[in-house]
Amino acid sequence: MRNAQITGIGHYLPERVITNFDLEKIMDTSNEWIVGRTGIRTRRWVQHGDTLSGLAYNAANKALAMAGKTAEDIQLILFASMASDHAFPGGGCFLQDKLQIPGVPAMDIRNACSGFLYGLSVADQFIKTGKYDTVLLVGAEIQSTSLDLTTRGRDVSVIFGDGAGAAVITATDNSDKGILTTHLHADGRYANKLWADAPSVNDHPPLTKELLDTDRIFPKMEGRFVFKHAVEKFPEVINEALQTTGLGIGDLDLIIPHQANLRITEAITHQLKIAGEKVFSNIERYGNTTAASIPIAISEAVDQGLIKKDSLVCLASFGSGFTWASAIIRW
Repeated sequence: MRNAQITGIGHYLPERVITNFDLEKIMDTSNEWIVGRTGIRTRRWVQHGDTLSGLAYNAANKALAMAGKTAEDIQLILFASMASDHAFPGGGCFLQDKLQIPGVPAMDIRNACSGFLYGLSVADQFIKTGKYDTVLLVGAEIQSTSLDLTTRGRDVSVIFGDGAGAAVITATDNSDKGILTTHLHADGRYANKLWADAPSVNDHPPLTKELLDTDRIFPKMEGRFVFKHAVEKFPEVINEALQTTGLGIGDLDLIIPHQANLRITEAITHQLKIAGEKVFSNIERYGNTTAASIPIAISEAVDQGLIKKDSLVCLASFGSGFTWASAIIRW
């Protein structure tokens, strides 16, 4: 049976490093407070001239090089992001233009922290049905330019970073390799627990000076509520994938969760009763990069030799929507 396999992975991060001590200078917070609640010490933020499609382009080129492919081999672009270079169209078309492959379909996926795994499932289905042989899946985010960088917004603003990761997914006839299973979920009842209320087409007009003077335009999060659901859904969706494949937690070589908060990752590790070294974390250096966090983490794990031939890897996410997802891959 035809399967889908990640044959190339790459990531790209802006050069600008923002430390917790930098944030201390612009809002009432502290390195100790941020590290204690999130585990984050630094994050990457874009600087003037950086674009979302530019970050994605650099990550995509690295993934293509690893896969031994060129842009002309891509038959479908899946672009997971909450943003774009402009209000519209989506980022996939701006990336397609940079790759110089007009005519290739570009689909945008707006599922926040679960965007990459939603995209992975879409790529898996297109390849398994024979529609496409080579898919480029990107997770990319620029969040720093949309944050409330004042004391009012500190609970959210200290968490997020910018970056991009990309995967080249190709067909294989080896049914024991590649994407073994994917699982997607959502619960829109809790959409306003982690969201940005405005700008909204429900406002008439959607953008006014009065609106810009409020905090409705900035992301909001009910931290404890999100934490409670995350530590419940992460293990649940990981176990769902294990049960589907007939695997046990001990069979996994590595778990890569969405990098939301180090305390969430620690709680997952404890609940699953798995050794800490089997759960990948890089949030200390990059913060929460939303749709980009999982592909960045995969790319780093490959670079560090933590993922190699035949490694069994579980990916899992939870985030805004609420959405949550998992996948198991045989590398």
